[in-house]
Amino acid sequence: MSGRVCTQMRLRIFMGTKSHKEGPATVGGSLMVLRPVIKNLRYSEKSHKEGPTAGGRIPYGLASGNKNFTENGIKGNKNMSEKQGQLYLCATPIGNLEDITMRVLRVLKEADLIAAEDTRNSIRLLNHFDIHTPMTSYHEYNKIEKAYELIRKMQEGTNVALITDAGTPGISDPGEDLVRLCYEAGITVTSLPGACACVTALTLSGLPTRRFCFEAFLPPDKKERREILEELQTETRTTIIYEAPHRLVRTLTELLETLGDRRITVCRELTKKHEVAFQTTLSEAVKWYTANDPKGECVIVMEGKSRAELAAVQQRVWEEMSVSEHVEQYMNQGMDRKDAMKQAAKDRGVSKREIYAALLETQE
Repeated sequence: MSGRVCTQMRLRIFMGTKSHKEGPATVGGSLMVLRPVIKNLRYSEKSHKEGPTAGGRIPYGLASGNKNFTENGIKGNKNMSEKQGQLYLCATPIGNLEDITMRVLRVLKEADLIAAEDTRNSIRLLNHFDIHTPMTSYHEYNKIEKAYELIRKMQEGTNVALITDAGTPGISDPGEDLVRLCYEAGITVTSLPGACACVTALTLSGLPTRRFCFEAFLPPDKKERREILEELQTETRTTIIYEAPHRLVRTLTELLETLGDRRITVCRELTKKHEVAFQTTLSEAVKWYTANDPKGECVIVMEGKSRAELAAVQQRVWEEMSVSEHVEQYMNQGMDRKDAMKQAAKDRGVSKREIYAALLETQE
């Protein structure tokens, strides 16, 4: 028997010392009798080791790591139904309708309710696939209030499918808040993989894909935007940025002025008939899109700064400092003199003896 039995249990165990050490087995050749009375609880041996599941799902009312919830639902609410609904994150096409998965289509048809970012846009998708599940709106401007309403419905047994205008819910959209609140409320959440503009653009870019970071849309707030751009100055990973066509030139110009020229790929109209993957540089892209108005939502994929270039920049900084200033810098960070000299020698690519000699000359 695997897992923990957390309901009423009646046991008749006749156990000797040896069999107790080896685990439930036999005594005198007779099988021990374990007669658990279990209702609506299933654990597989594997899932129990990794965390509580019920047929691969989190048991109703159990929020992982949340002490405010128990296996019976919300703490203190003994009347809550044992059967709750579930949240399904359903990826929808970002352009080509053929990119929707069979699993998403099935869930959208079988769900009790579809929460859509824009019901006017989503109704066209549902009509195309002959899906008649009721819809409700869930967007940036009602995301918290509506999230609690959806959670109450799921607690009462409603299965909710969440869709965004295009792509995967939770990626640069208010779905992330609903997911977080569902976990806090003990609601099971599952994600149905599918179309995602950032991954599609990355694989199409021709730039390194092993390590990458996703910035989504740069924030409109000037201070926050400047801080993020400054952080990207030393980013070595490939960076993915979303941008609307009417703001593309502005963003490309800011990237060029802050980061210097970099290789980029500008992806537009992904998966559509007029899909474009424009491999260029920041400087050339600014020139091109200043003269040619871009159309369609854009994804900028930009190469990271090379580690060799970062090292060269830092080396120039150290060379502009005197040896005593270099050592003092590390001592101000809490290092003792010996370790500070050792680190300064490593930074400059010289021996510790040379650092010591330079310090002596300074003192003289």
